[in-house]
Amino acid sequence: MISLKLSSIENSVIEKNVFDKQNTKIPYITVDSFPDLGLITALRFLEWTFDNPEGVISLPTGKTPEYFIKWTNYFIKNWDTDSVKSIRGKYGLISKTRPDLSKLQFIQIDEFYPLNPNQHNSFYNYVIKYYLEGFGIEKNRSYLISSNEIPLANGMHWEEVFSNGMVDLSLRHREAATEIEKYQQESLFLIDQWCNVYEEKIRELGGIGFFLGGIGPDGHIAFNVRGSDHNSTTRLMETNFETQATAAIDLGGIEISRNRLVITIGLGTITYNKEATAIIIAAGEAKASIIQKSLESDQDIMYPASVLQKLEHSRFYITSGASKYLTDTDTKFWMESPWNIQKKQRALLKLSKEKNIFGKKLTVEDFKKEKKFKGIKNLNENTIPEIIKSIDAKVQRGIKSEKNQIYYHTGPHHDDIMLGMMPHIIHLVREPSNRHIFANMTSGFTSVTNDFLIKALKKTLFFLENERIGMVTYPDFFSKGYKFKWDKDVYHYLDRIADNDINGQQRGLSHRIVRSIVEIFSIKNKKQLSHQLKTIINELGRCYEGEKNSFDIQKLKGMIREFEEELVWANYGVRVRDVHHLRLGFYKGDMFTEQPQKKRDVNPILNQLQEFEPTVISLALDPEGSGPDTHYKVLQSIAEAIRLWGKTSDLSKLRIWGYRNVWYRFDLEEADLIVPVTLNSMAIMHSTFMNCYLSQKDASFPSYEYDGPFSKLSQKIWVEQHRDLQLILGRDYWYRNPNPHLRAVHGAVYLKEMNVEKFLSLSRRLEESIENSAIFND
Repeated sequence: MISLKLSSIENSVIEKNVFDKQNTKIPYITVDSFPDLGLITALRFLEWTFDNPEGVISLPTGKTPEYFIKWTNYFIKNWDTDSVKSIRGKYGLISKTRPDLSKLQFIQIDEFYPLNPNQHNSFYNYVIKYYLEGFGIEKNRSYLISSNEIPLANGMHWEEVFSNGMVDLSLRHREAATEIEKYQQESLFLIDQWCNVYEEKIRELGGIGFFLGGIGPDGHIAFNVRGSDHNSTTRLMETNFETQATAAIDLGGIEISRNRLVITIGLGTITYNKEATAIIIAAGEAKASIIQKSLESDQDIMYPASVLQKLEHSRFYITSGASKYLTDTDTKFWMESPWNIQKKQRALLKLSKEKNIFGKKLTVEDFKKEKKFKGIKNLNENTIPEIIKSIDAKVQRGIKSEKNQIYYHTGPHHDDIMLGMMPHIIHLVREPSNRHIFANMTSGFTSVTNDFLIKALKKTLFFLENERIGMVTYPDFFSKGYKFKWDKDVYHYLDRIADNDINGQQRGLSHRIVRSIVEIFSIKNKKQLSHQLKTIINELGRCYEGEKNSFDIQKLKGMIREFEEELVWANYGVRVRDVHHLRLGFYKGDMFTEQPQKKRDVNPILNQLQEFEPTVISLALDPEGSGPDTHYKVLQSIAEAIRLWGKTSDLSKLRIWGYRNVWYRFDLEEADLIVPVTLNSMAIMHSTFMNCYLSQKDASFPSYEYDGPFSKLSQKIWVEQHRDLQLILGRDYWYRNPNPHLRAVHGAVYLKEMNVEKFLSLSRRLEESIENSAIFND
């Protein structure tokens, strides 16, 4: 139990004495949404700055602080407006003076090393843009980490000393073997000395007074990864895979982030000032497990954030999704929520896991012994069989054949549909009376590395110069011929897969690249085409990995992803014309993406719904409070399109299937359809993924959960879900089942089925959870 003094802001957002009731080692505040998280953090930050106008602050980078930054800027710019006065009054921010942050002293938390600070993906650049310039903090009162400013041997630049961007930390304790290693070793010690001085400067200031940080999937704060010493100081260090996977999108791929070191302040740096206000912010269910371990564990190097137990004024500000696995949340769920069939299913699985007993072997007495389950009404010998029967019904719905249906499968990114529900589609597509339409909502260009594109373009140039792309010789190819037979590229490629002809597959990709370049750049002849290929190769060669590409190259990368998606579904007889690429305009590859707009982002979906009149729509359905990312914005665009469609059409029989894939998972009780997955389906999916998602098979942007392609992670998830089903239904349910399909099952896909009313109700809750801040559309 925790008994602490609250700030005025904290008093306004939580009930009295709430900390006294918490079963955590560090106090936490839970809010409903990502914007609310930014709101209370901004309010608490401004509250602190009024008391410490020249205080020492350290603020995070990345996507997590998006709404903290937006709210803070909104308050500063609109301090005396009625809307801000109303918010200030509600939350107890009583100062009448507009915040002046110029005299604060800023400490940069961390940075990749080596990295050009002028690159848009450097944390140095982020700090300058969003905090120093954005908040008006004077640069001469800031302590920043710039690779260009850290002295190295003989006054050399880091590009000379570490020409490949890699620093060998073993030189700290071994002899240098070559002349360049001598320079590297001397430089390494100079970097260590710079870190030591950086630490001393922070301590001379009295330490950090206000620390705001996110938390990584392994629990890291700053770059203090799992296992970091709780007394650690500023240092140059390696990271772990989870951190490298998270950083891959910023640095241009795991190939880069795997070899980049980091400079980070230490856990001892953060906790040096015992009066510091230290806040960790986290949103979404993906963070729930590490939040629970960080808040409920004793101080432990396995959970870096547990070091904040040393500080009286430390807090976690988290969304309800991120609090999901806390003991407090769990207890509240079992004691207060109604006992419907979904809750009973969750109870059965929980008890089966805790006792490691098959569900059908549990007894009524087992349930009665559990304090959490005492609220079950009419608990009797039929209760467990009824629960098991309800789960079996989900499996039966998952294998049910359907006829005369029109399926409109949507994916925020290319590969989302496959990873979310491919085994179900494989089953349904065999019925000739069904029609399947695939709609990829965004271009997906950010997942194609420069290196992949350069190699593909060089191969295309080779084929072109060696007369291996015959279509460019047709008289009308550059005027209109390139527009036709795009499906031929697909079938050419698949034929070459069947023939194990790698060179032929590369030619198939090159044909599509040629068509795409002719369309994008309005190429008129073969000479121009050759020149354009060389121009793009040269442009990419000058780019740093992770750099935002020009619009035309973004489009080219996106068209490669579109070709990949066409390849995938052509494996199952889906025509190229039934695979659509909407390229919704909010997706631009920026740090903070725009909100969807009706004309630009909703109408293209609405037009297709009116044209195809689907009977089933599938979509990515992430949990509430997961954050305003691409998945959420696509979901809201689809929801608005369905709502508008419903004004002119009867949608009473429309079904909506929600899927999740490698980023979030449904719990068993949340699923309405359980789709059994055979080993054959797993093998087919992995083979299709590796053969067709050409830019993804090297897993340049992996999940932090698995160092490899997404197809293998999906398989891992499906197997885990099937393991839960085995525990409840029994293994013999599967291997003795009269249905041969179920006898062959070793995995399971969970889907949620909704009617329009239920879906729109859910999407409205999501919208209220995220978009309570129309102020950001000013």
